[in-house]
Amino acid sequence: MSSKDDTAKSRRDFLKLAGTAAPAAVAAVAVSGTEADASPAPADKGRMQDTAHTRAYFDSARF
Repeated sequence: MSSKDDTAKSRRDFLKLAGTAAPAAVAAVAVSGTEADASPAPADKGRMQDTAHTRAYFDSARF
C-alpha cells in the first residue's frame, strides 16, 4: 500500500473547507453595502413590438 502524504488534502478536508467558505462568501457579499443599479422597465402597455419578425409571424399564422 502507498503511504499518504501529510501535505496533501483529502476530499473530506476539501468538503469541510467548502462547507465553511460558501456561507462566508455569501455573508461578505451581503455586507458589502453596494446597491444594484437597475433601470425601470419601459411601459409598453402589454403589447408586442411591431417589427419585421412579428409581422412575418402574424402573416404565416393567418389561415
